Amino acid sequence: MVAKKARVVIIGAGMAGLTAANKLYTEPGSTDLFDLCIVEAGDRIGGRIRTSSFGGDRIELGATYIHGIGGSPVHKIATETGGLHSDEPWERMDGFPEDPVTVAEGGFKLDSSLVDPISLLYRKLMDLAQGKPIEEEDEEEEEEEEEREDGNCRIADRAVAVSCKNGFRGQSIGDFLRRGLEAYWVLRGEGKLVPDCGSWSRRSLEEAIFALHENTERTYTSASDLSLLDFDAEREYRGFPGEEITIAKGYSSIIQSIASVLPFGVIQLGRKVKKIEWHPDGFHPSEDNPSTGPVKLHFTDGSTMAADHVIVTVSLGVLKAGTRDGCSLFSPLLPSFKTEAISRLGFGVVNKLFLQLEREDGDFKSFPFLEMAFQQNPSVTKQGKVPWWMRRTASLCPIYKNSRVLLGWFAGKEALELESLKDSEIIKGVSSTLSTFHMNSSQKSHQGLNSHCCNGNVNGMVQDHQQQHAKFAKVLRSGWGTDPLFLGSYSFVAVGSSGEDLDSMAEPLPKGPHDGSSSPPPPLQLLFAGEATHRTHYSTTHGAYFSGIREAKRLLQRYRCGLP
Repeated sequence: MVAKKARVVIIGAGMAGLTAANKLYTEPGSTDLFDLCIVEAGDRIGGRIRTSSFGGDRIELGATYIHGIGGSPVHKIATETGGLHSDEPWERMDGFPEDPVTVAEGGFKLDSSLVDPISLLYRKLMDLAQGKPIEEEDEEEEEEEEEREDGNCRIADRAVAVSCKNGFRGQSIGDFLRRGLEAYWVLRGEGKLVPDCGSWSRRSLEEAIFALHENTERTYTSASDLSLLDFDAEREYRGFPGEEITIAKGYSSIIQSIASVLPFGVIQLGRKVKKIEWHPDGFHPSEDNPSTGPVKLHFTDGSTMAADHVIVTVSLGVLKAGTRDGCSLFSPLLPSFKTEAISRLGFGVVNKLFLQLEREDGDFKSFPFLEMAFQQNPSVTKQGKVPWWMRRTASLCPIYKNSRVLLGWFAGKEALELESLKDSEIIKGVSSTLSTFHMNSSQKSHQGLNSHCCNGNVNGMVQDHQQQHAKFAKVLRSGWGTDPLFLGSYSFVAVGSSGEDLDSMAEPLPKGPHDGSSSPPPPLQLLFAGEATHRTHYSTTHGAYFSGIREAKRLLQRYRCGLP
């Protein structure tokens, strides 16, 4: 008599779901154990990985970077499949740009003597927040620092020390960073008007530069504001060593490689689950239908599917929506430990905006890596030409040197607003923003920097890079926030949450005993995978990968032990 195979259904064909399926299918002997199926609501595989093309360049609308090549499973796959080489141009193929031009609103190019100290302060604060060792200056650098009149590095170190005095318990990353900036100002002394920077004071420029870095951090974390980001949990996050790179053949090539081993028909597209029925108190097959599994999936087309085990890999955004009152994805409801973790954890929106420059006659000179320092004073910002949804965009730059495609990153409510705008409104808003970084013809540019922190207006830079008359032919933006299959981009540990909530996200159901008894563990009806279920690699594709492997191993271990 042939033993009945366990029916395993995976909800979602993103990184976590495909990795789990790959592991379950390729493990020696596993094809005799499992009847495998992936149901995907969309019309493609990949989830929040989506490679596309724009302006003749390969771009990423979703996951973009391999976050450290040392030990990354994504880098390993990309290397083995030849994904790191391409004859076609791709996003950030020349690495991250290292020559930013920082310009303050009003068209003032900021000198490194103003930008560098604040950037150094921010870096030191974030290194401490993330538990990284504070880099020591070598003797030669220390001697150079001693020669500086302002002693920027020393002030930054003292500001970091002051910000640590009252401890970190219960505070946010945003609060910690602002404490550090305030300490820096106290130690440095009051700022004065900066020559050739209009009404900008040194302090207001420093705040704008600091905010620029904060806004970049928002896109890294998906937190709409850094005041929502838990300080303690930030230290638990772990990255891989080595450089961060993009994938020449596109991130989707990784997905295609993982999925390629699965037989035709295993992945079913256009199958949206509207309800997951499970049995928290145990399940006993009926005599009339002994093959019925403990989990029953209901689809939007009215069909159903029974399963012995279901691996849920939908986004945290979908789980949040599916566990709110009056809109339950699960029947019966998930236990409180699970729903509370879902509720407490953060899940934000990050979108990318690509703009293609119009082709013009003459030699093309590349648009710069433009860092935008915006006014932070509300009374000033309300009177400007910059639309509110642009004011927290840190930079705009070509996706590689000399590309005609520019890229800007958006987070939070600004990212959501971007999804609602027409293409023409986006072009108008970006063009209007760039116009505020052009020189007023009545302003003067001076050459002698010395103690000055502002290098006059930005007219020369604008002419050099053809920014002054930049015209856009078309735009393309991602739309993760309003997409009902995702409802956001990636997770973060919010204030009031903790790494323990990420562990709770990964807990299978029904929950097993934790009293040390010899009772057999309950059947694994519902298993959970995805980036929001990994305590130290949340928000990343490799975190999703690891979670898929984890849940596949959980099932393999159970059946190898002879448990039903």
